[in-house]
Amino acid sequence: MKFIAVLPLSELPPGSHRTVKADRSSVALFNYGGAITALEHACLHKGGDLGEGFIQRLDDGALYVACPWHGWQYSIADGRAPEGYQDRQAVFEVRVEDGMIFVSEKPVVRAFRSVHEDLRLADLINLDYQTTPDSLHVLGISATNMNRSLPRPSTSETALQAALDFAASGYGAETRMLRLRELQFRHCEGYYSRHEEACTWPCSITCMNPDDGMTELYRTLVLWADVVFLATPIRWGNASSLYYKMAERLNTVQNQITLHDRVLIRNKVVSFIITGGQDNVQGVAGQLNAFFSDLGFVFPPFNYLGWSRGWIAEDMQHNVSRFMKSRYVKRSVRELVTNAVQLLRQVKQIDSSRMQTPKPKISEAGGLTEQDAGGF
Repeated sequence: MKFIAVLPLSELPPGSHRTVKADRSSVALFNYGGAITALEHACLHKGGDLGEGFIQRLDDGALYVACPWHGWQYSIADGRAPEGYQDRQAVFEVRVEDGMIFVSEKPVVRAFRSVHEDLRLADLINLDYQTTPDSLHVLGISATNMNRSLPRPSTSETALQAALDFAASGYGAETRMLRLRELQFRHCEGYYSRHEEACTWPCSITCMNPDDGMTELYRTLVLWADVVFLATPIRWGNASSLYYKMAERLNTVQNQITLHDRVLIRNKVVSFIITGGQDNVQGVAGQLNAFFSDLGFVFPPFNYLGWSRGWIAEDMQHNVSRFMKSRYVKRSVRELVTNAVQLLRQVKQIDSSRMQTPKPKISEAGGLTEQDAGGF
């Protein structure tokens, strides 16, 4: 068996590990417990570099390296995953001669990756869209937060419920409401910060825990909804913290565009309901528009309802009662729904006509034929 010199022993002191090149391969070297071992550097899961991973001692007493992307673990001695998992990282033989570390040209133990796909995520993985050219699915997302044991009136959520009710009664829409405070989802854990490929679809957190609350939002937002109404209060001139917590986790949707040129959000309309005790409605709307545009949504005219008592009003004790009596709010809710539904119909009609329109004929010279060029 051929061995390849990869690193002077002095550059891998005890208690350290790193990735090195071995001809055309990359190998993760480990120097722990008086032994030098070597594994294939790319994690079997999504390819994270084990040479940048974290050493952990598990209950069985053995040392494992945890992938820096998503935490998959492998014994640094024999490449096996912890008990209960069948995965095994490829293992290389190591020799030390004359102060130089050598590794075998090929693994002496081949890698094995067991099947981990959760059937509960099959529709997300396969992108089984539930929308049709004729569907009208309206999703309401409420980003307000409150103490569950001390519920209070919420102007943003009240207007959102009114919008869903009108969409159902006025246009025959199927409607759903998601309250972010009830989903109990984890914060984004920044896998993208390690490597863009570490931010996956479905979200890395959802892949590790399909019961995470954002899984339901991914499913309804990407696969089910035609129209989305997001309602948020104003908190110190910004959307609520729950909105931003959700937005961070939606990086997985936008990341598909930049990484794979795969647009998950198509022919979907979004509008906003923004209410609060201070101004900056337009500032909040601008941020929401910019973010949802990056996801792939389209916007109808006048795509947000704003309600604010103003910076110097300081009379929030009257906020709810005046909101409930406001003719502006009632009218604006109906107009918000109408504008969104009308745009959705136009978008779907245009998309349908594009699907039915034959592609223009190309002449041998590479241009449009005279007939298809419209006489130009």
